[in-house]
Amino acid sequence: MRDCLNHRAGFDRVLMTVAATFLTVSASSALAQDQARSSAAELAIEAAIPRPEPANVPPPTASDIKLDTTATVQDSAKEPTKEPVKAEAAPAPDKVETKPSDVATTPAAEAPKNETAKTEPAKSEAAKTEPAKSEPAKADTATATPAAPAAPAAEPVKAASNVPAADQPVADKLKDIIGAKTSRHFDRKNERAAIEKFYGARDFAPVWTQAGSLTVAAKGVIARLKDAASDGLNPADYPVPDFAAATTPDALADAELKLTASMFDYARQAQSGRMHWSQVSGDILYPEHPVDPSEVLAKVTTTADASAALDSYNPPQKLYKELKAKLAELRGQGSGPVIEIGDGPALKYTPAGKKQAEIVVEDPRVPQLRAKLGLAENAGDTRYDATVAEAVRKFQNSAEMKVTGILDDKTVKAINTPKRDKQIDTVLVNMERWRWLPRDLGVPSLGDAYVILNIPDYTLKVMQRGQQVWTTRVVTGKPGTHATPLLTETMKYITVNPTWNVPPSIVYNEYLPALQQDPTVLQRMGLKLEQNRDGSVHISQPPGEANALGRIRFNFPNKFLVYQHDTPDKNLFARDDRAFSHGCMRVQNPDQYASVLLNIAMPNEKYTPERVRSMYGKSEIDLKFPTPIPVNITYQTAFVDDGGKLQIRKDVYGRDATMINILKNSRGKDLENVVANSQPSYSRPATTLPSGVAVANNGGSSFGSSGPNFFERLFGAPTPPPAPVGRRPQQQRVFTR
Repeated sequence: MRDCLNHRAGFDRVLMTVAATFLTVSASSALAQDQARSSAAELAIEAAIPRPEPANVPPPTASDIKLDTTATVQDSAKEPTKEPVKAEAAPAPDKVETKPSDVATTPAAEAPKNETAKTEPAKSEAAKTEPAKSEPAKADTATATPAAPAAPAAEPVKAASNVPAADQPVADKLKDIIGAKTSRHFDRKNERAAIEKFYGARDFAPVWTQAGSLTVAAKGVIARLKDAASDGLNPADYPVPDFAAATTPDALADAELKLTASMFDYARQAQSGRMHWSQVSGDILYPEHPVDPSEVLAKVTTTADASAALDSYNPPQKLYKELKAKLAELRGQGSGPVIEIGDGPALKYTPAGKKQAEIVVEDPRVPQLRAKLGLAENAGDTRYDATVAEAVRKFQNSAEMKVTGILDDKTVKAINTPKRDKQIDTVLVNMERWRWLPRDLGVPSLGDAYVILNIPDYTLKVMQRGQQVWTTRVVTGKPGTHATPLLTETMKYITVNPTWNVPPSIVYNEYLPALQQDPTVLQRMGLKLEQNRDGSVHISQPPGEANALGRIRFNFPNKFLVYQHDTPDKNLFARDDRAFSHGCMRVQNPDQYASVLLNIAMPNEKYTPERVRSMYGKSEIDLKFPTPIPVNITYQTAFVDDGGKLQIRKDVYGRDATMINILKNSRGKDLENVVANSQPSYSRPATTLPSGVAVANNGGSSFGSSGPNFFERLFGAPTPPPAPVGRRPQQQRVFTR
C-alpha cells in the first residue's frame, strides 16, 4: 500500500511538474508574441511566414519534459550579458524533433527593443551562443533571422595618388614646406596663395623635375633666367638652384620652390620693372599692371616653350625690342664685328666761304666712322665731307662734349669704348622705363590709336595700326619744378578758343610779385584779375589771338593739371633744345594736330585744318571725342630711328642719372616698393593786393568762396592744404606694391 502511495505521490509530482512547465511555456509564448508584435520588423515577418495559433499546440509529452533547452534560451534572451551555457554542462542530444511549440516560442529569444536598436536587426541570441550547437537552436535561428546580417560599415577608401612613385618623396616634402606657410621662399602673399593652390591641385607633385631629372619646362625657364641680361635685367636677381647637386627629396623640394620663386621675380620685374617709378620722382604717374602669380604658373608650365612664355612678360612694343637688339650690339654680341675707329690725324671739314673754297679731307678711317655713326649712304666713301662732319657734331652734342665737328683723339675715344659703356647704361634705363608703360598704348576700337610724346626729343607722334600717322615738334617744361610729368591719360576733348585760367603756381610765384613792382602789368598783358571773398585771387585770360594757349587746347585730365596747347610764340620751335614751358606742352601745328585726332575719333566728320581754323573766334568751343584717345608722355633718351640707328638724347631732367645711380646701388626688391611722394599743391591763399591794381569783380563772389579754379573743375584735381612755409618735407613713406 505504501508502495502504491509512493508511486501515486511520484506520479502527482510528475503531473505537477508537467502542469507547471506547460503554464510557464504558455506564459512565455504569450509574452514573446506581445513583444514580437510590438516590433514593426516582426509584424512584417509574421505577415510573410504563417504561424500556427496557440490553441492548436498539442499537449506536452515525456520528450518535452526531458528537453529543457527552451527555458535556457529564454533565460539567455532575458539576460544577454550572462556567459552562454557551456556544452559540457548541458550536452545537446543528437537529434530532437522540432515541435510547433518550438517555432511559436522562438521570438522570445530575440533581444528586447532597446537592444535591437543597438545591434543588428533580427539577430537571435541563439546564433551568438556557439557552444550550444543543438539542432533546435539552429531551427530557432533560422526562424528568427529572416534576412542575412548586415555587413559592418566599410572603411573610407583613400583616393589613389596621381604622383609617380619616384616623385612621391619629393611631393611629401613639398607638402610639408608649403603647408608650413613660411615665407622662406615667397615673401608676397599672392605668390604664397598661388603656390598652395597650384601644387595642391597636383597632389604636390614637382613640376620642374621627374624622377630627379629636369623637365623640358624647367630647362626653358632656366635658360630664360640665365639670359636675363639680354632683357636689360640682372641675372643675379634670379638665382638658379643646382639641381644636379640635389640628390635627396629635401634638396629637390627646396630647389623646386627656389626656381619657382626666381621665375616669379623675373616675370614680375620683366613686366613692371626692377624699380617702381615713384622711386625716381614725384611727377611720374603710370597705371599699375602687376602680374598674377597663378597666371604665370599656369602659362609657363602648360606651354610648349616655357622660355618664350616667360619672355612674353617683357614689353611687346617695337621700340623696346629695337633697344634690346642695340643693347646686344653695344655689348659686342651683335651679328657683325665690333667696329673700332683707329688712331690718326684730326679730321676737319671746312665749308666754302667768300674767300676760300670747300675743304674736304680724305682718310681710310672714314668708312668705319660712317658705319659707326649710322651713315648708310656712300658707306665706302673715304671723304670727310659735310655729312660726316654734321654726324660728328650731333654725336659730340649727345655725348655732352664741345661741339666742333672735328674728329680729334678725344672724339675718337668717346666714339669707341667709353661711349659704349655710357650708352649701355642709357639703353638699360630706357628699357626699364618701357616696363612702366601700359602694354596696350592705344585703344583697339580706334585701330590702336594713341599719342606718344618724347620729352628729350621734343617730338609728338600720332600712331594708328602700328604706323606713324602724324608728327610735330613740341616745347616742354623747364628742368626743375616746371618739368613736364610722365604720365598716361586719355584725351577726352579739344577746346577751340580756350580761356587761360592761370595756374595757382604762376599766380602766386610770378604774377602777384610782379604786381608789387607794377600794378598795371596784368592789364597790359590782357589778363583779368578777380579776388574772392576769402581773399584768394584768380587770374584769367579771355580767348583770342594773343591768348597764352593760342587757339586750341588738347584736354587729357590729370592730377598735374598739364595739357597740350597752341602758342602765339612760334619762334621757340626752331631751337634744338625746347624745354621752356611751365610744364604744359606747346604744339607747333595745332590745327593739323586737331584735324588728325578728330578724324580718328570721328572719321565721318571729315575734319580738315581749314575747318578747324574756321572756328577761331571769341567763344570757347568744345569738340568731344566719342571714344577718348590715350596720351602717353614718355622720357626716351635712347631710341632707334626709322633708319635703324640708335639715337641718344640729352638727359634734360636728370632721370637717367637718377635711375643709373639707383640700379648701381641696388637695394634688391626694395626698389619695387611704392614711395609716397609729396603731391602738387593747388591752394590759393588770401592775398593783400597793392593799391592801383584793377580788380575785375571788385571783391565780388563770381568765383565763390575759395572755390576751385577752372582747371581744378576741369581735371578734378585734389586740393590738399598747402605745406607751411619753411617746414621740411615729411619723410617719404613706403608701401609695398
